Amino acid sequence: MEHVLLVEDEPRLRSIVRDYFSAHGLECDLARDGEEALDLMRDHDYDAILLDILMPHLDGFGVCRAVRENSAVPILFLTALGGEEDMLRGYALGCDDYVTKPFSLAVLLAKTQALIRRSRGTGEAGLLSWGAIGLNTRSRLCRAGGREVKLSPREYDLLLCLMRNRGQVLTREQLLDKVWGLDFEGDDRAVDTRIRSLRAALGDAGKQIKTVFKTGYRLEEV
Repeated sequence: MEHVLLVEDEPRLRSIVRDYFSAHGLECDLARDGEEALDLMRDHDYDAILLDILMPHLDGFGVCRAVRENSAVPILFLTALGGEEDMLRGYALGCDDYVTKPFSLAVLLAKTQALIRRSRGTGEAGLLSWGAIGLNTRSRLCRAGGREVKLSPREYDLLLCLMRNRGQVLTREQLLDKVWGLDFEGDDRAVDTRIRSLRAALGDAGKQIKTVFKTGYRLEEV
């Protein structure tokens, strides 16, 4: 059974989400604020974190920053802050998705399950390699130029998408749909920002990611 953590300061919403998730086969622990969430994460390995932003003691951005120091667990912000600036800040800190309040419980469940499947590499087998880059789709580890590379979950998913379509040109819109999801409300600048950080993380192997002028990106062998 998948095990998720919901971090939310509103008691009624905590109970509603927990009961809905439990009815659909997901175990759901609850935290009232960011400090309680970090305490729980020290003792449990969660498959996903559902994280409110506006909370007492330690807000969701602070929790996300702390988690990303040593974990790639999928993080979904569940918040009333739906502005572009807030969303871009969340993605810059390493979150994987956003759901804005009010929301559909069915959509929240579907997004959570999709993040868990993606983090586990469901349906992939073995290794993917192209040029100096290699991915282990089971462990979600990346190697480039003979060294292990630490990637954020979004960077890994973006590189995996490029690897699956290696040699092909993918437009920014295609990458947004495949990696961020069809309901992503930001713009294609999010792709350019992640490509820059991905290239930097890959070092010399980042040169394999080629920019196709006014179109998108392509992963080449050299």
